[in-house]
Amino acid sequence: MAEHKEKKRKRGEDSGSRPMKKVAIQTPIQTTPQPAQPAQPNIVKVSSIQQAKNCPPVIATSPGLCVPNSLKFQAYSTSQPTQSKRNQTAGRQPSSLLLHSSSHPKLDFTAKEDGPGGRESHLKHYIGVFDPQTGKLSVIEAKKMAVRGVVRSQKPPEDDTADIQASKTMMELRNDLGQAFGTRKAKKALEAITENAIAPAKAANASGDPQKLSSSSLALMESINEVTAGMASKEDLQAAADAAKPVPPGNFDAQEIQNVYTPVGLIGGEILNSIPVKDWLEQVKKNVNSQTPSAFVSSRLLTIAGGPNPSPKLRTLRYLDFLIRFVKSTRQGKERGTKQLPQRDKLRDLLKPAPQPVIENIRRKFSTSGIMRKFHIDLAYTYCCALAAILSNYSFDTAQIRYDLGLDEKQFAQYFREIGGKVKVKAGAEKGTHVQMATLALPLEFPKVKYQRSRGR
Repeated sequence: MAEHKEKKRKRGEDSGSRPMKKVAIQTPIQTTPQPAQPAQPNIVKVSSIQQAKNCPPVIATSPGLCVPNSLKFQAYSTSQPTQSKRNQTAGRQPSSLLLHSSSHPKLDFTAKEDGPGGRESHLKHYIGVFDPQTGKLSVIEAKKMAVRGVVRSQKPPEDDTADIQASKTMMELRNDLGQAFGTRKAKKALEAITENAIAPAKAANASGDPQKLSSSSLALMESINEVTAGMASKEDLQAAADAAKPVPPGNFDAQEIQNVYTPVGLIGGEILNSIPVKDWLEQVKKNVNSQTPSAFVSSRLLTIAGGPNPSPKLRTLRYLDFLIRFVKSTRQGKERGTKQLPQRDKLRDLLKPAPQPVIENIRRKFSTSGIMRKFHIDLAYTYCCALAAILSNYSFDTAQIRYDLGLDEKQFAQYFREIGGKVKVKAGAEKGTHVQMATLALPLEFPKVKYQRSRGR
């Protein structure tokens, strides 16, 4: 099948032709007669072409900048040597012009003309002044310049900079390095050091005597003394912190360990004397082993009752028995970390044969409104640790007392250290076993407060 080829039409063959129309420009109708203006000549003649020798006019552009109208420039020019014979004959040497302004508060403006090799270095620019009456045009050569702006840098004098650098110590150099490349936490620490730094007073004379305080410094010191007069001392703060701890009271200045924690100091003389032990003494005389809920109390009853003057120690042992039963009678409270005491009648039945003053003493000391909070729970456990140490000659195996209180080795060790004791783990009689031994001896070693370092975010 033959392909059909279409010829392109020539421009002349186009049937349609563009119409030639003239655009009519409407001029406003003048309603009032205008004064006659002098006729301007149709031909403009260039009367002269001038070239300024010292201060030529300037055609300036400011790409990307908004130059204020109030800006004032200072002109600087330097003559450039030329090899042109024409210029040498005329006694004229080309000069390079530079304009500079520092009147702006933050920017420095500089105007320069394009040097050799610039985009418009081969062009010449002129400014013409036309006189409409004579029809003459005066032309003068101008310089094309570009204005640039630079932010003014605040630089200290070189002498001051040299003095500062010479006076910097190694610590200051480390601080500068930390401020430049340190983490946010390190920068915060450096800022705190800078804020809290106090400049040392310079010596008043060459002998090294300290400089005397000025009147303002003395007034400041007096005001500080007045404000801090009622503040607690370090010893007072430590005593308040020790009193807030859930530990039993003791004589921590004693020279003998038996004088640190005493039954009278822990329980009270009247409460201790009101505790009944006659039934225990009669059972021991009849060789009847009294069964108690506490394994620790049962294992030491015969030993203490068979010794000389057993009544004071038996009362202490029975108070410990009452306290263990008191702790075990509690149940989980409504609030988290609390324990609820049973009703008064039920508690009286659980602590038989404890008299009512002893029950109320335990209740008020280790609870508030029938609720044992964390402070009361810790206080009861530390009381048990101190009483167990007194009844065991200040060194004992913790297995039985831990079983009675329901504590593991770690918990009991923490409570025993709160009263100043030491806990060690020794190998047991059987292979593969160990025994936790608690010892209370002078000097007492209380746990130190640990400050946890905050993690940087």
